[in-house]
Amino acid sequence: MNSPADTVAQVVSGLRELLSGDTVAGLSDADRAALLVGLGEVSRLTDAATVEVVATADVEFGHRFGCRGMNELLRRATLVDAPTAGRIIRAADAVAREVSLVSGERMPARWPAMREALLGGAVGVAGLLAAVGPLDAARDRITLEERLWADANLAAFARGENLPDTGADADAGADADVAGMSPEGTAESDGTSHGPRASAEDLKMFASALAVGLDPDGAEPSDLEAQSRRFFTVGRLRNGVHPVRGNLTPEVAAAWQLIADAYNNPKVGGAPAPGVRFQPADGENGADFGDGSDGEREGDGEGEDRFTIDPRNLIDSRTPGQKRHDALAAALGIAARHEEMPTLGGAAPTLVVHVDAKDLATGTGWATIPGAETPVSLTVATHTACTGAVQRVLFDEGRIVGITTTDRVFTVHQRRAIIARDQECLIPGCHVPAAWCEIHHVTEHAKGGPTHTDNGVPLCWWHHRSLDHSGWEIRMNGGVPQIRGPEWWDREQRWRTPSLSIPVPPGRRTPLRT
Repeated sequence: MNSPADTVAQVVSGLRELLSGDTVAGLSDADRAALLVGLGEVSRLTDAATVEVVATADVEFGHRFGCRGMNELLRRATLVDAPTAGRIIRAADAVAREVSLVSGERMPARWPAMREALLGGAVGVAGLLAAVGPLDAARDRITLEERLWADANLAAFARGENLPDTGADADAGADADVAGMSPEGTAESDGTSHGPRASAEDLKMFASALAVGLDPDGAEPSDLEAQSRRFFTVGRLRNGVHPVRGNLTPEVAAAWQLIADAYNNPKVGGAPAPGVRFQPADGENGADFGDGSDGEREGDGEGEDRFTIDPRNLIDSRTPGQKRHDALAAALGIAARHEEMPTLGGAAPTLVVHVDAKDLATGTGWATIPGAETPVSLTVATHTACTGAVQRVLFDEGRIVGITTTDRVFTVHQRRAIIARDQECLIPGCHVPAAWCEIHHVTEHAKGGPTHTDNGVPLCWWHHRSLDHSGWEIRMNGGVPQIRGPEWWDREQRWRTPSLSIPVPPGRRTPLRT
């Protein structure tokens, strides 16, 4: 009986013989495609064997061969880089079977069905990690029964089999109706039909959908973490260019991708070449700030209000990198609305956020953005709905049975009036010009708030995004906006009318301001 090493050596010998001479070069298209399919099978089985070797080894395995650990041993033995070795180790952790201290037998893996799919060649390391990653991120909020149900469905999906479905009406199954699955379903070997196997990208999307169904309230912690890690930095000039680096939140990355797609549309011919372009102004001389100032802005002077200055950056605690990220988010929104922006599908590049109507009403759940790799917090959907339009699409077992559109976008004339009234972001201490801000419905549109100047105030992207949990409150008093801040900012907790940090001469103040 050959040892495992001898068996692998025979496979290696066969592959070397295949690659010798011009055997591959002389293949027909059909044989070439069949060879790719077979090599994919070999690659996945090689991944499975490597993972199984690591998963069944003890913690001292690498040390006994003169390495600092398993990562170094993998790099030396298989000649992979450190990130690839790390992925193999993570995959081994997902399918490892611990040894029982009582019986000495190996216990089931954390993902037993996916382990079988791995050993059967249905998935490789990339597919396994893509499948278990979204659910492992919510492991503290998913029960053992739900995880095993998801495991069975992921394995069936990976093999291209019918998804387990017993028709049970469990709570978790109700949340995952979109996939037509039941958490109590189990894979059956009899009568199973096979279809195309799932790619790693397919598994990631399917796992994310399962995570949404099983963990409807799990987006908020990850969203808060993402907000704390966002930044955008332009480096110093080097070899004639400035390097750029940063972390973009999913909705900002999706907005940027939409604008890039609009310019890269073959019908457009690409973005305009860099350089200066001169075009006539629309009958006006000087700059237009969009706030009725005709290009003139007064400097700081008397009349500053102590409730609008923030010399120690206590009110706005964002880091410089986070402020640059938010400035990029605002710029992308303005660029998408600009009249010269190329269209996609006959409309301006529009960030679309998908959310269940019940979740939007209750304020709990997840939202999804086409082009984003993972679900996002419901806060993103609420933020987008406040500045855009809500279109309700009614489904009946997958069929579209109704479409309604509720227009709730402030018109350009309303925006100009609100900009002239408020001049800048309404949050005291934030001096983002109102022309750069988003218009916020003080009384939410979903609660009957009208799209009217008496119900709209300018908020910068960040303060609009974080309004629900920042401690700031806004109300309208006879058409005049008022603000009440957190207790740390104002112990009296009084409603105050923010004063402009950049005073406007009395002769130029608009009637809307009085």
